[in-house]
Amino acid sequence: MNVLIIGGAGMIGRKLVERLAADGEIGGREIDALTLHDVVPALIPEGAKFPVDVQEGDLAVAGEASRLIEQRPDIVFHLAAIVSGEAEQDFEKGYRVNLDGTRLLLDAIRLEPDYCPRLVFTSSIAVFGMPFPDAIYDDFHTTPLTSYGTQKAICELLLSDYTRRGLLDGVGIRLPTICVRPGKPNKAASGFFSNIIREPLAGQEATLPVSEDVLHWHASPRAAVGFLTHAASLDSEQIGARRNLTMPGVAVTVGEQIAALRKIAGDNVVSRIRHQHDQAIIKMVDGWPKNFNPVRSKSLGFVVESSFEEIIRVHVEDELGGEIQA
Repeated sequence: MNVLIIGGAGMIGRKLVERLAADGEIGGREIDALTLHDVVPALIPEGAKFPVDVQEGDLAVAGEASRLIEQRPDIVFHLAAIVSGEAEQDFEKGYRVNLDGTRLLLDAIRLEPDYCPRLVFTSSIAVFGMPFPDAIYDDFHTTPLTSYGTQKAICELLLSDYTRRGLLDGVGIRLPTICVRPGKPNKAASGFFSNIIREPLAGQEATLPVSEDVLHWHASPRAAVGFLTHAASLDSEQIGARRNLTMPGVAVTVGEQIAALRKIAGDNVVSRIRHQHDQAIIKMVDGWPKNFNPVRSKSLGFVVESSFEEIIRVHVEDELGGEIQA
């Protein structure tokens, strides 16, 4: 089985690559070759038992998607995207990368004769917009209030239609906010959810731009990789006609995040969080969904952490070698 990861240099891409290299299979099917594509070179995983080809390019450039699909991968993971804050600030770039690149990929698959791969697309809970119920169920309408959410919602519709017509076998997974993200802060408006945990644990200060009563939906990078590999191996008939799924997550307030951090690392670590409100971020966060009841994804076997404390412990184990800068 051949696998293509578009966006393989990003955080989730790197984590997925590490998992595939360690497992050597997806859903019991052995991986024969892996291609990693991104605008910057992806890292080749250590210990992979299959050949890994690293390719650099821009999916939104004409011909790039067709070149990738000529390899006829059995599974395509489409992870590449401009994140929420940047998509809001740069209208043209957001639509070019998040929408145009996806459309070119879908059409490249459509035009390849006698070919119908499993395509796993990373969508977002940003496809939902206010007003919200106490918990969003699977049948809640998608009315995004950001450019990023709009771009993802359009791609979900395209994925569903191309799948309905038998042009590909698509699964869209609406990821919670991934927390705690390793590495440096990025331009995602939701980045502070990770920053207020990651930086204090590493002995650095972090800025909290919203109030502690903000409620949000989270999952760890480890859980996100599990979502991707599970989506790649699900039976098509089991999924059914509705191909975009909201992933399970953990709903906590920022205050509960901080309480979990205090329980694990103590007051000194928590004291590194500085409260500095940012009205632009507050306005954007106010329009985000906060809590879900994703019955379908749970029934299909997608799993997530049981608490935010567990999410922090995953980060300490996976990224800090179990060590905290107290």
